[in-house]
Amino acid sequence: METMLGSVAMSGYFEVTRKLGLNPVELAKQVGIDAGALANPDGRVAAASCCRLLELTAEKSSCPTFALQMAETRQSFGAGLVNVLLTHKRTLREVLLAAAEYRHLLNEALAVYVEDADQTVTIREELVVEAGTPTRQAIELALGVLARHSSALLGTFWKPRSVHFTHTAHADLTFHRRFFGCPLEFGSDFNGLVCAAADLDYPNPAADPELVRYAESLASPLNASAEDSAALEARKAIYLLLPLEQATVELVARHLCVSVRTLQRQLKSAGTSFSDQVEEVRGELAVRYMSNPRYPIGRVSVLLGYAQQGSFTNWFVSRFQMTPRDWRASHSNGRPPLRP
Repeated sequence: METMLGSVAMSGYFEVTRKLGLNPVELAKQVGIDAGALANPDGRVAAASCCRLLELTAEKSSCPTFALQMAETRQSFGAGLVNVLLTHKRTLREVLLAAAEYRHLLNEALAVYVEDADQTVTIREELVVEAGTPTRQAIELALGVLARHSSALLGTFWKPRSVHFTHTAHADLTFHRRFFGCPLEFGSDFNGLVCAAADLDYPNPAADPELVRYAESLASPLNASAEDSAALEARKAIYLLLPLEQATVELVARHLCVSVRTLQRQLKSAGTSFSDQVEEVRGELAVRYMSNPRYPIGRVSVLLGYAQQGSFTNWFVSRFQMTPRDWRASHSNGRPPLRP
């Protein structure tokens, strides 16, 4: 099943593309997107195609900050039933939980996980699309929108401590520094924002519980996920939890709010298994982490869930037919990375 997103997730695309002197309709056509569906607030478009569209537009416009410029157009949560619901939640924490609950109406490819650690909170975001799809611009858009929404909700009380990207840094980070207003870390273990725990629970002055209940009564019947989405939801959870050494079937089932038996039954119906999904995600993350020379192989081993580097090496050889060291050497010599 193709992963879809609501066209509202691409809000600002036409405006910024035209501002940069390009034709958004022609660019959308090049990646197979119907511009009419993209312009329709109730439309749905393929997530992987949108990722490619963002990369293509950033390249054609010679504008590496293209996605962040799109995010900058978001003055608030915007229109639409789910966005009204999010606007009037009591806290940012409730907004994030609701965004995850109504992900099928917003962006099926986006996975969000809130990790509490004493006085700080890490909000992790991952885009789970077909292997090989470029996601640099899409990730920056997702984190940019998260930052804008958080700022709209909390005003001057929103003071993120850092923003993290797994991809490498752009040559000029002036726009990024102004946009986020906090330290930037590229080549990180994860994509996300770190903030004070108190920020997530600061009361939203625009909260309206009655309006939220009404919006939920309308949105809930539209939010049913397809039966064959279980594999995608499991993959998204594994993407978030594997680097935290928490990608067990019990913890993934808890993250998805289902029992272990239900998760296993759903995956079997989809023609897969939990171990198959872990293997698929581990292979994709292996390419990501091994492609970053800043990561020692021992660190990659831990991020992929191996306590012993020897076990990781054995797995890697069985998967890629060469040792991690040889793979990295061949990649550094200019050869393209192997597919997971």
